[in-house]
Amino acid sequence: MDKRVNQGILPARAIADYCSTGRIRLAAPADADQIQPASLDLRLGPWACRVRASFLPGKRSTVAERLKELELHRVALTDGAVLETGCVYIVPLQESLALPKGVSATANPKSSTGRLDIFTRVITDHAQEFDTVPEGYHGPLYAEISPRTFPILARSGSRLSQIRFRAGASLADDALIRALHAKEPLISSGEANIDNGLALSVDLSSFDADRTVGFRAKRHAGLIDVDRKDALDVLDYWEPIWQRGSLILDPDQFYILASKEAVRVPPAYAAEMVPFNPLVGEFRVHYAGFFDPGFGHSAGHGEGARAVLEVRSHEVPFILEDGQIIGRLVYEPLTEAPDQVYGQGIGSNYQRQGLKLSKHFKPFDPSRR
Repeated sequence: MDKRVNQGILPARAIADYCSTGRIRLAAPADADQIQPASLDLRLGPWACRVRASFLPGKRSTVAERLKELELHRVALTDGAVLETGCVYIVPLQESLALPKGVSATANPKSSTGRLDIFTRVITDHAQEFDTVPEGYHGPLYAEISPRTFPILARSGSRLSQIRFRAGASLADDALIRALHAKEPLISSGEANIDNGLALSVDLSSFDADRTVGFRAKRHAGLIDVDRKDALDVLDYWEPIWQRGSLILDPDQFYILASKEAVRVPPAYAAEMVPFNPLVGEFRVHYAGFFDPGFGHSAGHGEGARAVLEVRSHEVPFILEDGQIIGRLVYEPLTEAPDQVYGQGIGSNYQRQGLKLSKHFKPFDPSRR
């Protein structure tokens, strides 16, 4: 393990040090806002390779070796290219790694990526799991990208994924969550349900007939440029879901919902939504699972922030009820306090959020019902 760090999640200061010392290798100088309080955004490289199917290289192969077998065609991303729905693309990333022993990493789609239903995973050479970088890894990183609902326009430098670095084994457990919650409530109201993480429930409240409780993606909508903010009209891409108390999730439909609880992440900690749990229902929730230090916290000028839930049902229709548990958060300490927390600039698009679509859409006016 790197002797200069304690056990836990590396903050921005350590990530910047890794960039300057070559532990994180950059094909181009880092963007000004690329390093977040406890994660690093990953940038797409010069080309995208469409492949026959998603794959893992396995312990005997590199990604480049597998592409020789699976490549259908390759498109340049220098001036931008359209990535079509239902297709699988492999893109080399501008960041590669030379991690010290004892330091591993985990990747996840960025919040905006998940809210567009872009299925994105990071792959390493010899990987046997997605989004997992083993300790001491030296080598390139690739993104697997598969737009599920909207075709997207992406280019070299577009940032769809993020990576978080961990020194030592994970320190996340329920005892830590209970201690943090006793010191300062981690959710806005109600009794904390802590069992393999802090439970979050879905908000489908029916107290206001004019209240939007979610959005359902429209099929066959237009192209989305992943680098343009505040550019799109919500109703061209989404159907608002008004108050109801319950909601039937249709198979292969994509929904944006919100948690009933407002979440807080203390400044010296990071949180993550744990992967889909089949015990809570036949659906997938929250593609983008990282919550940075200070999310929803007063230190980052927040007063609690709802967790936005990106939900897709599986093979059968499934009924969600207001207040039903839909996911769980786990918390981990940072190795040291960060210089900045979420909400203090650094491209913090979702502080104090309620039900919120991705940054690509103009604010929604409920009176347009």
